Amino acid sequence: MPTPHYGQPRYRTIADELRERIESGVIPPGALLPAESALTAEFRAARGTVRQAIAVLREAGLVITDHGRGTYAGPRRNASERDGSSETETQQRRVAADAELAALFAVEVGTSLLEQQSLTRTSGVVGTVVRTYRLLRTEA
Repeated sequence: MPTPHYGQPRYRTIADELRERIESGVIPPGALLPAESALTAEFRAARGTVRQAIAVLREAGLVITDHGRGTYAGPRRNASERDGSSETETQQRRVAADAELAALFAVEVGTSLLEQQSLTRTSGVVGTVVRTYRLLRTEA
């Protein structure tokens, strides 16, 4: 059990310990956090206190709770992303569906789709590129 931090609410102490485990990689991105019952035993805390600690981590974007499945560590973020010094650029364009996209959308090859590309840069370095596609609705 971690050493308690006096003058700080118990749920904050638990949240700080779990945050450290996530940020250090002890709990890797996508990994399931221990069950609430295991955390209540480890930290010798009430279930409500553990839930409050997890809520703090969820608000910070460090964990994702999937109802009925558990709480998972979210994707790792570097310090500049946590500080908010990353920037996202978004572009849209009309594209023709290739064979793979046509199969996914159940349309003919060449059908017009709207492609949206979001590019995230941190300190000028590209970190992620996300492309999404939407079927364009034609009006009759």
